[in-house]
Amino acid sequence: MYDRHWAAELHSAVRWALALLAALFLLDWGSGDGTAWRAVLWCGLSALLFVLLCPRRVSAGKGWLASRGPLGTHRVRTDLLVSVRFLDGVARRLVLRDALGGRVELDPQVLTDNPGLWYRLSEDARKSADGGTLLCGAGALHRVQERIDRETALAVFKVSGMR
Repeated sequence: MYDRHWAAELHSAVRWALALLAALFLLDWGSGDGTAWRAVLWCGLSALLFVLLCPRRVSAGKGWLASRGPLGTHRVRTDLLVSVRFLDGVARRLVLRDALGGRVELDPQVLTDNPGLWYRLSEDARKSADGGTLLCGAGALHRVQERIDRETALAVFKVSGMR
């Protein structure tokens, strides 16, 4: 199973990168200073913006979770989790580590928006806890679960007209 909103976020990253490229080319064209080297520079800046904005594609299956971005793929065995950390700040992150050295960092909103991914992760994390490999992180998973429950309840209230 995959993140359902990944394609829309990818299209948004492409649109922003192309908008920057168009603005820079228009600026050069308007000033009359356009050269081939500047065009290469603008294409490079546009590509850099795309890499920065490109969302990571999160996918999961029985016993694993993967996060693929433009610069590589990270994979973790969710049935062999050792730690789960919730980093709360400007950009919230959930960091998963397994017994084999795998590490995945993802936005908890991906799990909130995709109940299937959350279900797969929580089931496998429960197996890790029962097997004794999950040494720290039950609190982090509980925080994510509370957030998902809260947002699900708000969505139900909104759809039913109670909010």
